[in-house]
Amino acid sequence: MSGLVSSHKFIERLGNELNNIAHLLLLFVLWISVLWSVSASVIDILHKGTPSLDDLLLFFIYLEILAMIGIYFQTKRMPVRFLIYIAITALTRVLVVDVKVMDNWTIITYAGAITVLALAVLVIKFSSAKFPGGSPDAS
Repeated sequence: MSGLVSSHKFIERLGNELNNIAHLLLLFVLWISVLWSVSASVIDILHKGTPSLDDLLLFFIYLEILAMIGIYFQTKRMPVRFLIYIAITALTRVLVVDVKVMDNWTIITYAGAITVLALAVLVIKFSSAKFPGGSPDAS
């Protein structure tokens, strides 16, 4: 029985370590991909001669993704709020860029989605302040 328990613990540790390696590897690939996208965007802007509002908002999305990756590397936690910030920025980008071709209901839908996401950030911030969680490793 002792051998079975120790092999189960070994397999569990191995699985956790492989999962950690996969996280780090995929985040590194994502980091490289974002830098590649930023480089391509900068080259496009240089060819156009000037950045548009669309380009600037896209840079904010890139910046938020890089910040989220940096936070994960520093804390080993994936901040859900940053995913919501990225969604808010992406919706705002679409709304700002395409507002001239949108009908009123589409504009209201985008504005409503942005409002719901902003409220979600408030709920997450409030709940994490009111009910702070410990480390997921502290069982």
